[in-house]
Amino acid sequence: MKINDIKRVHKIAKQDMDSMIQEENVNNDTGLEFYDLSHEWGLGQPCWPYFEDVKIERLHGMSKSGVLTQRITTVMHSGTHIDAPAHVVEGTPFMDQMPLPRFFGKGIVVSIPKKKWEVITAEDLENATPAIQEGDIVIINTGWHHTYADSSEYYHYGPGLYKEAGEWLAKKKVKMVGIDVQALDHPLGTAIGPHGPGPLIPHLEQEYKEHSGGRAIIDDFPDWEPCHRALLSNGICGIENVGGELDKVTGKRCTIAAFPWRWKGGDGCIVRLVAMIDRSGSFRIESGESE
Repeated sequence: MKINDIKRVHKIAKQDMDSMIQEENVNNDTGLEFYDLSHEWGLGQPCWPYFEDVKIERLHGMSKSGVLTQRITTVMHSGTHIDAPAHVVEGTPFMDQMPLPRFFGKGIVVSIPKKKWEVITAEDLENATPAIQEGDIVIINTGWHHTYADSSEYYHYGPGLYKEAGEWLAKKKVKMVGIDVQALDHPLGTAIGPHGPGPLIPHLEQEYKEHSGGRAIIDDFPDWEPCHRALLSNGICGIENVGGELDKVTGKRCTIAAFPWRWKGGDGCIVRLVAMIDRSGSFRIESGESE
């Protein structure tokens, strides 16, 4: 049963609705398979430690107004979202200044499993399969998206990219990078650790010394968000909190799209990250002819 056959979807159980959506995503009139690599977004949304909660207000409801209108108050760095270069690197493009092809194209989803506080290295990226190529949109599956929640496990103790990996990706001239953790950079290379306005979570210093055999966080993570800087300073946008159906396309080459708002002066944007597979090889973009 397709969703467009249903007029009262609120009576459908969420599990059944999800199943219907997934079925149409892979069996539809385009011949393409669509995979949603975004986390659900809404009230109670997990937030990075120094951001306020998402607020959603109902301005009009069906019983009173006959229409539904809602107002959202949020930062754009919420849920599955993209960072504009200007988010971290002064003088670089805002969201509206990035050409559209930067958000669409051939891509690869690679599996690089990591545990608590482990760092993704240049060697990990070099050995990824299928191989990362110049011009790819690269999506990294560490497995950490399975822990996505408003929790210390997800935000404080996750793995991540750092300087070496960011520089490798920039040198490779990839088009865009996405990862299934809290930020482009390892959490201890952000303000969660002793950087910028941090440390937001002071007790991690002692925990890290116990974890590392006596080394301080600053010994192993001396720079503030170096992966962000390596990528964004080269016009390579980054997507954080990748999730959804990520496991279904891991290890595959896909076409990937993640279009942000045309937000003047925007530092980032919530996106619907989508991977597409054309198994028949028959889909074609329209040629622009008038007939």
